[in-house]
Amino acid sequence: MGKNWSPEARERMRLLILERRPWEKSTGPRSVEGKAKASRNAYRGALRPAARDLVRQIGRCESLIKSIR
Repeated sequence: MGKNWSPEARERMRLLILERRPWEKSTGPRSVEGKAKASRNAYRGALRPAARDLVRQIGRCESLIKSIR
């Protein structure tokens, strides 16, 4: 299955999920380590924009240094 699910397959999966109701059994992380890892989930994408800004700042510094020489 995957991206090319037929409407029938989607309906079967929907009914299966509704029958099993996994959201009622989900408890989230229980251990201290698991809770710490889950708390960092929001920070996953934060590095890329910061790196982009750093590259831009380095470029500006290089331009400034070249103009001073």
